[in-house]
Amino acid sequence: MQKQIIECVPNFSEGRNMNVIKQITDEIEKVSGITLLDVDPGQATNRTVVTFVGEPDAVLEAAFQAVKKAGEVIDMRHHKGEHPRMGATDVLPLVPVSNITLEQTAELARKLGKRIGDELGIPVFAYESAAIKPERKNLAVCRRGEYEGLKKRFEEGDNADFGPKVFDDRVAQTGATACGARDFLIAVNYNLNTTSTRRANAIAFDVREKGRPKREGNPITGKIMLDENGKQIFIPGTLKGCKAIGWYIEEYKIAQVSMNITDIKTTSLHRAFEEVCRAAGSRGVRVTGTEIVGLVPKNVLLDAAKYFLEKQQRSTGISEEELIFIAIKSLGLDDLKPFNPKEKVIEYLMESTDQKRLIDLTCKGFAEETASESPAPGGGSISAYAGALGAALGTMVANLSSHKAGWDDKWKYFSDVAAEGQKVMAHLLHLVDEDTNAFNKIMDVFAMPKATDADKAARAKAMEEATLYATQIPLETMKASLEVFPIVKLMAKEGNPNSVSDAGVGALVARAAVQGAYLNVKINASGLKDRQVADKLIAEATEIAAKADAFEKEVIDICNGVIK
Repeated sequence: MQKQIIECVPNFSEGRNMNVIKQITDEIEKVSGITLLDVDPGQATNRTVVTFVGEPDAVLEAAFQAVKKAGEVIDMRHHKGEHPRMGATDVLPLVPVSNITLEQTAELARKLGKRIGDELGIPVFAYESAAIKPERKNLAVCRRGEYEGLKKRFEEGDNADFGPKVFDDRVAQTGATACGARDFLIAVNYNLNTTSTRRANAIAFDVREKGRPKREGNPITGKIMLDENGKQIFIPGTLKGCKAIGWYIEEYKIAQVSMNITDIKTTSLHRAFEEVCRAAGSRGVRVTGTEIVGLVPKNVLLDAAKYFLEKQQRSTGISEEELIFIAIKSLGLDDLKPFNPKEKVIEYLMESTDQKRLIDLTCKGFAEETASESPAPGGGSISAYAGALGAALGTMVANLSSHKAGWDDKWKYFSDVAAEGQKVMAHLLHLVDEDTNAFNKIMDVFAMPKATDADKAARAKAMEEATLYATQIPLETMKASLEVFPIVKLMAKEGNPNSVSDAGVGALVARAAVQGAYLNVKINASGLKDRQVADKLIAEATEIAAKADAFEKEVIDICNGVIK
């Protein structure tokens, strides 16, 4: 149910004419579901770097439309700039942000590249993780000879992976594009309690993958050693996928280790932080905090928080807001200035500010909204919320048990239960609004025209689809609420005995959630024309309802046995 999010960072060969740049970014913003995060033009490079995010289909469409417009408004025959380039859209990288792998993102990049080549007549080289030819993983290989060398490359048969194989007038105008996939790059500075650039550089050389030059004799002033090919020999640093250097920042009056983490799967932000702290400490320097440059995926901070909580033997099964707070404090992200997650975390920037969500209401507001004359939220949303409360109670008992004095050897066990409870609760909270959205889809059908036979046929088809969805959502609520029972049962048996009644109440509201959603499945399924599908959905729901009844009795019996 979690959304897949990818980032696109196209570089366009125009950095001086803001009218041209705006025409391109306007095409991006026209696509529904896209959040334009940054537009960074450069005068000297005559190049603009644009950053936008969204779900895969929306990002691919926005990228295609941007490339199309760039090919219309930029003429590479007249382009000059300091940065290497070969096309109006020079590079077009896709970056996985959340709930999608780099491999999946690479497939999307190849799909996008093929569409650009086929429909726009622009040559496309697939690079980095999307590369079709191994040597083209390196962008420099794809861009060899830049724009001025394209004609000769085509004549020699060094063709692009997609699109035209001939350097015609169209290609002369647009040039070629490198379309690929790469991991998210985190730009981060570590603040030091020193003003020494030399010390900062030494720490950077200790940790960066490239390391430092090997020298004869004195490691600082000795002659740099060369290999048999005359190239410098380096002593590798401790962090893979990291580039780093030390510098002094006049604004802050401190030195920093400035780092790019180019492979966050291999080296996480928190691991890099810990290693810089270690290297700094060995040189008598202390890291006072961290400064993230640009944006960061939410999971990077969540993973950091969980890492530091586990070091403390504390439960990781806490709310997302609490986890983000722990990450901020553990990494010292607010050392130099306030760190606002709403402005720095990609997923939060994407959240709609004008969409009203039931789960954002207060308890009083939710009850009043339900009591109003509006038919939604109704029983389906209430059932989902009841299930979420059941999961919350089981999670609470797990957290209390994880932190119980004398149970230190069990903290990880209960922490894992609490983390699972958080996942179930988050799913059910999502279904609170989704159930109301499903009802609204049915209401939207009533607004469809019905003047002609074609109108009536379209309306009937839409109604069947909306009714099916309105049946599937409460069924999903039943399934999710059923997942509450193993948690509360476990907590009733093994959790803090002082909280056994909370586990019992969790079972009671979880059963109410299942039975309430069951009623919604049945009433919505009754409106389906396809009775075979309807009967199958009701049969599945009936089986879940029976399991919930048995589960509830089992948990309550355990509770009564503990309380006696």
